[in-house]
Amino acid sequence: MKLAFFDDFKLGVVAGDKVVDLTDVVKDIPRLGPQDVMRGVIERFDALKDRLADAAAKGHGKPVSQVRLRPPLLKPENIICMAVNYMEDGTLPEPAPMNAFMKSPSAIIGDGDTMILPDMAATIFEGEAELAVVIGKRASHVKAADAMSYVFGYTNFIDGSARGVVPPTKVFYQMKSRDTFAPIGPYIVTADEIKDPHKLQIRLTNNGVVMQNFNSDDMAHKIPRCIEWITSIHTLHPGDILATGANHRGLNPFMDGDNIELTCEGCGTLHIAVRDDLKRTWARITRLQHKHSGAEGAHTKQTGGKYAPSK
Repeated sequence: MKLAFFDDFKLGVVAGDKVVDLTDVVKDIPRLGPQDVMRGVIERFDALKDRLADAAAKGHGKPVSQVRLRPPLLKPENIICMAVNYMEDGTLPEPAPMNAFMKSPSAIIGDGDTMILPDMAATIFEGEAELAVVIGKRASHVKAADAMSYVFGYTNFIDGSARGVVPPTKVFYQMKSRDTFAPIGPYIVTADEIKDPHKLQIRLTNNGVVMQNFNSDDMAHKIPRCIEWITSIHTLHPGDILATGANHRGLNPFMDGDNIELTCEGCGTLHIAVRDDLKRTWARITRLQHKHSGAEGAHTKQTGGKYAPSK
């Protein structure tokens, strides 16, 4: 089942090219906002799924092209992002030590929304293509062997980054938690629709050009181990997001006017735009291309706009 919010945050099921309104099915879920609705569905899914499926089968639906899809999770309590969690196409000799960081819920945007690059000194802006896990029930001190039973579903996730921030202190907080730096969607795919989350192709295009194209089988620390480690530190709640990391070799600069599409196999396609009022520019190459060029540094240098290095 593909659960989405659309228009004024009506809950719907996406079936093919249509979305069916499920508002009446979930009208009894207590709510202060959309996150309460989706969390209520997640918590009660075993009791609700037959009614949801029946309503989806009987409903007429609207063409997805005629509605505005919204973030399927608007204000999760926790957004946890795994750091350096891929083997970079098998080029790393061993997995990096387990590490993660948190993003602010205010960073969330949805399909068709715009990532806004802030007025700040940074060497480059990037977006990492990631598969995100949606937590299905309260999870504390979960064993890896049991961890997948805590997964409700999956969604596309772009980890926006402002790298090389100045001054270089509290780096992850400054570079990762900016408003609009956590695009998700277009919907949540329930776990039963994804046979193996560790065998999914993940593909990001920038203005139609493929930049990131890798498989989740390259993940260093698999989802069960990530859940085990994170829940040994703090509790996860229904509707929380765990972004599983990215292969960095295809990372490329995000610039004003870019149109980004991310497709994690089975999760639909997330579309976002990029806006930079300062019109900063970088060479349009990936990290791997930059490395092969023999140039210095981890990524291409800024070539124009505010904060560009003096020549």
